[in-house]
This record gives sequence, structure tokens and C-alpha cells, in this order.
Amino acid sequence: MPLIVISGGGTGGHIYPAVGLAQSIVKLEPKTEICFIGGANRLESTIIPQHGFCFLPISVAGFPRRLTWKWLPVLGKACRGFTQSLRLLRKLKPSVVVGTGGYVSGPVLFAASRLGISTAIQEQNASAGLTNRLLARWAKVAYLAFHSAATGFPSEIVKITGNPIRPQIASFARSSSTYEKLGLDPSRRTIFIMGGSQGAHAINQTVISMLPELAPFRENLQLVHQTGRIDFQQVREHYVGSPLKHLVQPFFDPIGEVYSITDLMVCRAGGMTVSEITACGLPAIFIPLPSTPGNNQELNAQVVSDSGAAVVLNQETLTGCLLAEKINSIIENPKKQRQMTEASLKFGNPHASDEIAKSVLSLAQKS
Repeated sequence: MPLIVISGGGTGGHIYPAVGLAQSIVKLEPKTEICFIGGANRLESTIIPQHGFCFLPISVAGFPRRLTWKWLPVLGKACRGFTQSLRLLRKLKPSVVVGTGGYVSGPVLFAASRLGISTAIQEQNASAGLTNRLLARWAKVAYLAFHSAATGFPSEIVKITGNPIRPQIASFARSSSTYEKLGLDPSRRTIFIMGGSQGAHAINQTVISMLPELAPFRENLQLVHQTGRIDFQQVREHYVGSPLKHLVQPFFDPIGEVYSITDLMVCRAGGMTVSEITACGLPAIFIPLPSTPGNNQELNAQVVSDSGAAVVLNQETLTGCLLAEKINSIIENPKKQRQMTEASLKFGNPHASDEIAKSVLSLAQKS
């Protein structure tokens, strides 16, 4: 059976599609060997082994967006990462190397291309990332989540598939046992506030100021809030004095359980967040991170908003009062919520992982 190497990391947005793809490959072809290559002491070095996959570390570093003296140590790490990748790939002899983006995958895919190993790229966002654009010239195929990203790749390698979410994400059905397990009330509408795998300080601060605005609706609403590790204590202290029923944690895993009882998302608009919540058919209020390269989150959010599944708010002008108003305008309008839910389901593709996995396995067999 083939050995497939997957590389991508730095943030959950690059790690979890890699995990979802690996799980689908193993589901389709259980004897396939999969090994991940990623950054030593980075987030992927913890998450990948937790999911039961082989993980091999290399030296990695992201390049500053501007040309400064800081490029010098980064170049040194990149060269070491490339050399380490060459050594590992010569030893592993994989049939295919798949990159899910971010600077972590750069040295691995470039090393694979120098060794004549087939490579594939997976792009999560509405516009192509720098690493993926640079590596596209050697790739056999590029799996894209959005049609708009196609301009960043040679047309002959493009496949529009959606993002590979973990298979279990959309598999949870809403049930009373989940409400009971999480200590929540099935008779109330559940708002899930999520700033990404590491939280979002701006969203957390806005929600703190919003809590008094939602207090009059406490009989009908409950909040689930993923704060990230850094803001957790501060945010939790503000909830203590609120009459709103709530569940506050730094991180939720498995997140599919929370999605299954969610009526409305308040979240960033990273590619994987968009794919996960639309696969689950959830309406959303997006607050895109304004500093992302290429305005990826703003573009992602706008594409979903144009489909009718989401509302987009600007972080720069966001207030607790405005956020509370937008939440109530959706929750208190069942027809609007139902239309957004239907649009979200239509937009999402919960089977993208299997589609990409089949293609990767086919590429491995041809190699």
C-alpha cells in the first residue's frame, strides 16, 4: 500500500483539514500509511499525534511580510527545514506529498518536487495563499474550497472540492443528551461564539460588552463561548455576574457536539471555519480578522454572505450593542433563520474530504 506524506500547520486552519483528509484516506483505504511532517514545537506537533498519526518535526519559520533583518534567521531555519525534509522524504519514499498550506508546508513540498515525488496542494481560502501559489508550478493537482481561488493556480491542476473537514464534524445529530452533557437547556436558542482555535481578543472584548445587552433575552438564549487560552480567565469572570445561561471554555473538542446544538454562530471567517459550519448548515455572523494576508477572511465571509447564509460585521466598527442587535434580528425571526440555514446547507460540502481522499489515492497509485 502507498505511503502518503501530509504537511501543513502553524494554525488550526491548516492542521485540521490535513487531519480530516488523513482520516478520510484511512477510511477509504485502511492499509494506507500516512505520515505528517510539520514544525517542531508548533501546534501540529501536539494535535497530529493526538489523532493517532505519525508526526516528524522539522525546523520552520514564517517570513515577515516586509524585507527586514528578521529575514536572516528565518532564511536559516527555512534552509534547515528544506534539508531535513529532503532527508526524511528520501527515507520515507512516499508516493504523494500533500500540502495544506502555511509556511510549514513550503520546505516539504519543495523538497518533494526536487526529488521527483508527486505533490498536491489544498487551499482553504477564497484567495490563494503565498506558499500555495509558489508551489503550484510543481503540483499535479490543487484542491480548492472556493472558485475565486482558482486564479492563483494553473487551470489544468484545479479541482473545486470544498475543504476537507474531519468526518465526525457533521455527523452529530441534535439530541437531548448533548444538551445534558454540556449543561445547557434544549428549550433555548444556542449562540456559539468562536474566535478560532486560539481565540480572538477583539471578539472576546465585544462579547463582554454585549452581555448586558442580551440580559433581557435570558429566558430564550444561551451562549457557548470558545475564548482561546489567553483570554479565558478574564472572559469567564465577566460571565459570572451575567444572568445568561452560558458555557465558557478555552477550546472545544470534539467541536461537532457543540455545532449539533448551535442555532447561530458568531465567529471569524477562516476557510475551515466557513467549511465546518456550512457543512453543518449553521447560519453565521462573521467578524473577519482584518489583518489576514490577501484579506482572506473578508473574502471568505463575503462569498458566504452573498449566498444568503451569513451576515458580515466589520471589526473596526463593531460594538456590543450592534452585535446584540444582529443576534436578535436573526434569532427573533424564525423565517430569516430558516432561510439562512437552508442557504448554509446548500453552500456547504460535508463530503469534500472523501472526494479529495479518492483523488489523492488515485494519484498515489499512478506514481
